[in-house]
Amino acid sequence: MATPIGNLEDITLRALRVLREADQIAAEDTRHTQKLLTHYEISRPLVSYHEHNEVTRAPELIVALEQGAKIALVSDAGMPLVSDPGHRLVALCVRHRIPVVPVPGASAALTALAASGLPNEEFLFVGFLPQRSGERRRALERLRIEDRTLILYEAPHRIAECVADAREILGDRPACLARELTKVHEEFRRGLLSEIEETLRERPAKGEITLLIGASEAKAGAGVDSSQGLAERVEELMRQAKLDRKEALKLAAKERGLTRREAYERVVEEKGHAEEEAK
Repeated sequence: MATPIGNLEDITLRALRVLREADQIAAEDTRHTQKLLTHYEISRPLVSYHEHNEVTRAPELIVALEQGAKIALVSDAGMPLVSDPGHRLVALCVRHRIPVVPVPGASAALTALAASGLPNEEFLFVGFLPQRSGERRRALERLRIEDRTLILYEAPHRIAECVADAREILGDRPACLARELTKVHEEFRRGLLSEIEETLRERPAKGEITLLIGASEAKAGAGVDSSQGLAERVEELMRQAKLDRKEALKLAAKERGLTRREAYERVVEEKGHAEEEAK
């Protein structure tokens, strides 16, 4: 069930009822959740459920559920499973045919999107990019021809590097950095990625951050050298973006508007021609 992402008033009446009726509340951080329960004068047993103990804790909760217990799963903020723990428990519930009842509410991704000013007809939730620079850049490379609004979460100590990598790989796209949503110091920085990058140099961002990146003004595939052979482009992506051959072929195919099979056949054909010319 969803809990507030900052402002404690952002919780539904249904969520409060479910918390009061739960036999047990599985929380990402019991201390954090206890503040919410204390605010609303709710006293229920708490048990920790986070990424470091979910392998063992999930089966324990399944046993309790099969014995008839009502358990509410919450993360520190927003909806569990959305860049937060919970998938293992829900998957086990589905496998054991235990009913899973979602209780909707606050979401940082949708809250930021609503106020970003960026197109919202279609969007892609990316969550957290890899922490390592090389892996992060490879992930961004795979998003290079996305023309939907991208929604990312990022830690304050990595956001400057993330924005710089995004500008370099995706191009200088319109973007919005949403910080401390629903809290006292809520802030939105809007503009091109280069402009947001400049503000981060002047005023480093603190707190919880959601980064939204709009589509490039150029259409997907624009800027691709049409004279370059597809096989050559695949090799280039493998070399520059450190992608494996399968990922590089998939991206090159998308750039040219081809299916993966069509791209594969063209690469084989190009290599065949190259071998004939070499004879």
